[in-house]
Amino acid sequence: MIPTQRVILGAGLAILLIITAASIGLDVKSRSDAAWVNHTIDALKKVSDLRVLMRRAESAARGYELYRSSAFSDEFQGVRVQIAPALAELKRAVRDNPDQVTLLEGTESLALRRIEIAAEAMRLRAENDLAGIAALQRRAEGRGLMDTVMANLDRLTAEEERLLAARSSDSRRSGIVLLGIDVAGAVLILLLVVLLMRESRRATVQLQSSLHETQAAKEVLEAAVAERTEHLVAAHDELRLSVNVLQSTFHSMAEAVLVIDSEGNVLLSNPAAERILLHRAGLNLSNLRALSDVYHGDGVTPLRADELPSARVLRGEQFEELEMIVRPHSDNPPRHLMISGRPMRDGHGEISGAVLVYHDATASRETERQLQQSQKLDAIGKLTGGVAHDFNNMLTVISGNTETLVSSLKQQPELQRVARLIDDAAERCAELIQHLLAFARKQPLQPRNVEINAAVADIAKLLRPTLGEQIQIETVLEQGPMTSHIDPSRLTNAVLNMAINARDAMPNGGKLLFEAHHVVLDETYAQANPDVRPGPYVMLAVSDTGTGMPAEVQQKAFEPFFTTKEVGKGSGLGLSMVYGFVKQSGGHIKIYSEEGHGTTIKLYLPPGEGTADVAAAAAPQAEGGAETIFVVEDDALVRNFVTAQLQSLGYRTIAAADSRAALQMIEAGEPFDLLFTDVVIPGGMSGRELADKVATLRPGLKVLYTSGYTDNAIVHHGKLDDGVMLLTKPYRRNQLAEMIRKALNGGGMGA
Repeated sequence: MIPTQRVILGAGLAILLIITAASIGLDVKSRSDAAWVNHTIDALKKVSDLRVLMRRAESAARGYELYRSSAFSDEFQGVRVQIAPALAELKRAVRDNPDQVTLLEGTESLALRRIEIAAEAMRLRAENDLAGIAALQRRAEGRGLMDTVMANLDRLTAEEERLLAARSSDSRRSGIVLLGIDVAGAVLILLLVVLLMRESRRATVQLQSSLHETQAAKEVLEAAVAERTEHLVAAHDELRLSVNVLQSTFHSMAEAVLVIDSEGNVLLSNPAAERILLHRAGLNLSNLRALSDVYHGDGVTPLRADELPSARVLRGEQFEELEMIVRPHSDNPPRHLMISGRPMRDGHGEISGAVLVYHDATASRETERQLQQSQKLDAIGKLTGGVAHDFNNMLTVISGNTETLVSSLKQQPELQRVARLIDDAAERCAELIQHLLAFARKQPLQPRNVEINAAVADIAKLLRPTLGEQIQIETVLEQGPMTSHIDPSRLTNAVLNMAINARDAMPNGGKLLFEAHHVVLDETYAQANPDVRPGPYVMLAVSDTGTGMPAEVQQKAFEPFFTTKEVGKGSGLGLSMVYGFVKQSGGHIKIYSEEGHGTTIKLYLPPGEGTADVAAAAAPQAEGGAETIFVVEDDALVRNFVTAQLQSLGYRTIAAADSRAALQMIEAGEPFDLLFTDVVIPGGMSGRELADKVATLRPGLKVLYTSGYTDNAIVHHGKLDDGVMLLTKPYRRNQLAEMIRKALNGGGMGA
């Protein structure tokens, strides 16, 4: 080989060696750059993994706070144990960068502190430590820590991405230099250059593929985090709406609701519970029970401690409408409660507390009691009216005959005294029956417009000598006209009965107060008192400072023959007569009393229209006559007695035992001047129906009715029909003569 060739060969070899050395050096540098790029990508992945772990931990903690689910707690604990190793691996990945290491060390303490706060919040929530949770929320430390940690991780990511860009650029420059050396070199090293470029290209492709995969993974992760965050925000909004609805419903419920723990502590209560039960969150039911006595629904049998609703429900019982009565030791009134209870159980099925719902049935039970009392009094009234007719028939005969005996035995004083005793007994029986009829609302009333102030003043004057000096009588009367449409004589009897009862309740003296006012009973009052029609009334109240009445006596005060007085000192018909008079007049009566603090009885009377009516003058003493009286009476004793009395007064009489016989005689043309008929008679028609029938046959018919009690035949709305004349049984001879004469002189057929 010529030297030139050797030189060329040497030069070629030198060039080859140089190119080879350069290629080797550049290849080593390219591989180093690729390794650093991979190292940077790995660091970015570890930062992303740490970010995901922190987000997962925070999401699990929020999920547990919202739903109290053990699945969120398990997820949190699983993520928590991965965070510290992830931080350690990230520290190793960035150990070549002191600034990154310093930043990561500061971030590590913040991240661990954030996890500790989340774990503490979950622990407090599991223990239902509301105070601890409130204190933790006031510090608001967790959110700031999380924001700082995320910001630091963003800085780490930014720095690593900067390094990745720089190292990728270095790697690309090495490839370009290597390619230039190969192109500038000889053909001898072309194969090496080609091989080197192929290797370089392969590495570049791997690097790009790795970068693309990392970017795709990052995008997928970010999409997943965004979707999870969106779902959590939507779930949080829905939960907040549901909580608001539940809170509004809970606080607006009329029923009292208590949520208690297993120890009986009140965890949660609504405003109704504080109003009805005087319970509120933070108290214990055992302490509250000492403030009142608790009874079964009968109000008599006390509830044992193990029978209380809270004790039963904490034993695992479920119940609906458990009835009990609570009587507070304070001045608060008793409460009639209906309770429903359900136990609460934890995740292991153990009883952790209970929910109790209390319905206040006090008003409805009182309404039921008043309705039952009203129905009972109505039933007694119907029974009373049924027997009064027969009693008054017998008393009519007894009274009339004993009156005749007393008059005819003037020459025999002993027998006359016996006859007078019989007559007095019959009179007392008649008064007793009248009281019963007053209670039964079967007495015939003759109402007119009565000036209440004047009537009360007259009654007070009448009572002062009767009650004695030890009873002080006072009046409080509303100024101005105040009329009521009532029967004045029945009003006087009612007030006298109440005054006598008041006197007996004040054996050592006291004060009797009469009050009269215009009042209006509204719908609310009417709902609490089923027998009341809302509207205007004249209120007459009689109050005393006597011994008062317990509740059980008040409930029976209007029943006939009920009395608390000693035997022989009261018939028990006084208040029952007042009750019947007020009800028959279209009014309302109410007792307000308390033992040791006196009694007030309020009469709500129907208001009158216009000025007070003037009382009719007393009729002169009636005499007999020569007219013909048609007597229709089913009771033979009464019929014979009446005809005898009328004949003794000079009248001619015709008699029939029932409406059918009477109608046959009248249709046959039997002449008479007055139809005197009982209201209740057999034969298919009442006395009123008979009179109506006869009036079509004989226009201008004069009728006088008689009855032992009134019914709807001639009495409507508590008073006699217009134009109707009635002689109430039992009656005396002079009463019979007076009413017969009055009917003959002007008593036409009533409407």
